[in-house]
Amino acid sequence: MNQSTVKQNNKIHKIVIVGGGTAGWMTAATLAKVLGRDYCAIRLIESDQIGTVSVGEASIPQIKLFNKILGIDENEFVKKTKGSFKLGIEFVNWNKKAGSYVHPFGDYGTTMNAIGFHHYWLKMHQQGKSPDLEEYSLAAVAARQGKFMRPQNMGNSPLSQINYAFHFDASLYADYLRDYSVERGVNRSEGKVVDVSLRESDGFIDSLLLESGERVTGDLFIDCTGFKALLIEGALKTGFTDWSDVLPCDTAVAMPCMAKETAALHPYTQAKAQKAGWIWRIPLQHRIGNGYVYPSKFVSDEEAVKILTDEMEGEPIGKPNFLRWKTGMRKKSWNKNCIAIGLSAGFVEPLESTGLHLIQSAIAKLMGLFPHQGFDQIDIDTFNTQSKTELEYIRDFIVLHYKATDRHDSEFWRYCQNMKISERLKTKMDLYQANGRIYRQDSELFTETSWLAVMHGQGLTPNGYHPLVDVLPEDEVARRLQHIHGVIQKSAETMPMQKDFIAKHCQAS
Repeated sequence: MNQSTVKQNNKIHKIVIVGGGTAGWMTAATLAKVLGRDYCAIRLIESDQIGTVSVGEASIPQIKLFNKILGIDENEFVKKTKGSFKLGIEFVNWNKKAGSYVHPFGDYGTTMNAIGFHHYWLKMHQQGKSPDLEEYSLAAVAARQGKFMRPQNMGNSPLSQINYAFHFDASLYADYLRDYSVERGVNRSEGKVVDVSLRESDGFIDSLLLESGERVTGDLFIDCTGFKALLIEGALKTGFTDWSDVLPCDTAVAMPCMAKETAALHPYTQAKAQKAGWIWRIPLQHRIGNGYVYPSKFVSDEEAVKILTDEMEGEPIGKPNFLRWKTGMRKKSWNKNCIAIGLSAGFVEPLESTGLHLIQSAIAKLMGLFPHQGFDQIDIDTFNTQSKTELEYIRDFIVLHYKATDRHDSEFWRYCQNMKISERLKTKMDLYQANGRIYRQDSELFTETSWLAVMHGQGLTPNGYHPLVDVLPEDEVARRLQHIHGVIQKSAETMPMQKDFIAKHCQAS
């Protein structure tokens, strides 16, 4: 029997997922969909006694692909989760001018002569001959006007290129995926893990002991236990890399409120900076999700609740829900026969709505590197290297919001201005400030458009622009920019208000 045959006969027979919530049920749903009922047994253990970190969720456009892979109807998904649509994120008060800017899902303008649009805009804007960059983004313009529709089949019109994500109730999404998974053969059981046994021969997880006395064996264990990291850290002592020095916010208090009849159903998440930290606003169909992300070193819990409630536009629903974390990541997301997915693998604060994407991305890596019982180390190392690189790039992008600020009105913002950042982030900022150049590296999550939106929005100003812009006569550049601007404004005019789009297609009952 050759080695290949041995591996195929040594397949995974039992997968055990510990922890429900969004991470657990997204994982279970994908495994059930891709593996089917017959490949192996999939069991998910969760306890109703243990709460999950499920506040109002904002997402990024990649979640559309996840739902599509599962075959989920989008209108049904929005109805079931009482969701709304999202064209970007509005950042308020992140610089001294106390204005706002939108990080849009979608490009600015269009590439000309193989040179990025923003270089042509930079040339004209530096001379005071063009409006702000935001006005060349359909996503940003439509978001400001409260408008939304899905992309249309209209050739190279901006209306063909609409990119979007969702706001939704994370608990309802987890419930939806639980039903989806159980229907496809996942064995869901109520239980609390009280002990983990490791194999003496190699330190792999052998079995879990439940509070009921049942012992659960498995070949592959997936840790979705959130910040507790019960398996990856509690049992396997994997270790953690701490990033608190560059991301000092370590606490959030979440508290939804009633939406007033007059409240706008904005198609964007809002992140409003405070003297320390920031407040999120996530509009759902039935309520507004609110939360204050803050550094406990500078703000007490009592102060945080007052600051949040003062900002809220309606009556609070329920009591404040506190979340505490250490920013950073496990030294290995995959250790032996255990893979951490979600908060158990690491956490970078929710400023750019990357939490769900990191779950989705870890699941995609798991499917691409799906093991047999031999667990080849090269597969594990590849998973860990990719996870580390991905999270470091996301960390740098979020640090950019804090570092690139001219606010110095509090000890918190002065700390952020002066903190030491990675060489990679410093190089990106320097490259942009020289001549407006931006490069995407190693398939990082955030595109050139995202980096541009935040660097420009935070007030970084390039000293020049791409020299090849000058190949086009200035009056031709002006004519093209004026045309693009007009097309964007007219396109936004044709879009319905988001509330009307939802009422027509996906109103929750």
